[in-house]
Amino acid sequence: MLLALDIGNTEITAGLFQGRDLVAHWRLTTNPDRTPDEWGSAIGGFLVQSGHSPNEVRAVCLASVAPATTQSLVQGVALSTGCTGVAVDASSPLPVTLDVDEPLTVGADRIVNVLAAVELFQADSLVVDFGTATTFDCVTADARFLGGAIMPGLRTSADQLTRRAAKLPATELRAPTRVIGRRTEECIQAGVLFGAADAVDGMVRRITAEWPGRKTPRVVATGGLAVVIAPLTNTIELTDPDLTLRGLRIAAGHLGLEW
Repeated sequence: MLLALDIGNTEITAGLFQGRDLVAHWRLTTNPDRTPDEWGSAIGGFLVQSGHSPNEVRAVCLASVAPATTQSLVQGVALSTGCTGVAVDASSPLPVTLDVDEPLTVGADRIVNVLAAVELFQADSLVVDFGTATTFDCVTADARFLGGAIMPGLRTSADQLTRRAAKLPATELRAPTRVIGRRTEECIQAGVLFGAADAVDGMVRRITAEWPGRKTPRVVATGGLAVVIAPLTNTIELTDPDLTLRGLRIAAGHLGLEW
């Protein structure tokens, strides 16, 4: 089995693949203070809870944008499964051309997102990833990564709002039933979520207008909050919260890992 790890700044998403099938997945809080033993215990516990033994893991593939956490996590996974993690980065021999000015600075999560889009959809694609940041990643059907855009993520915006404004309470990010809120929590939800949805629609329209050949890319949403925000937009066509994990599975195959 393959253990795929998407190590973000806020959360770590772990997925367990049997062949091409994602059979289990979990989310952990990114914590750079955890020791390898703690990470190993956590990962091993999730595997057991899902009905699998750590000994079933034959390969580990990861993408990280949180270097302070990565080393201890990889060590912990090795303690639990006996497998050394293989990291995807901009220098990995993958069938994606990074056609940007500074290819070595492209985040690993963005690379596996566009890799998944190319192989799964076989069309020009725009991947919108709702994480700590909201990223817009553009890739053509012939696997040319064009670049994209980055804006603050939903939780980042909401946390900054409540942190900077003393009388505004921390609020659950769920879609309100109306734009004109009658309570403070509704006002925050409407402003953050509907505001983000309209911002995404605006960015998608601008990106599509610049697309090479004036083609219309397929717009795909992923990330932890994709299922919340995508239904509020007009431009997102497909939602796959596990697209990054699927990209890691595809990358593992290209890197010669066997599971």
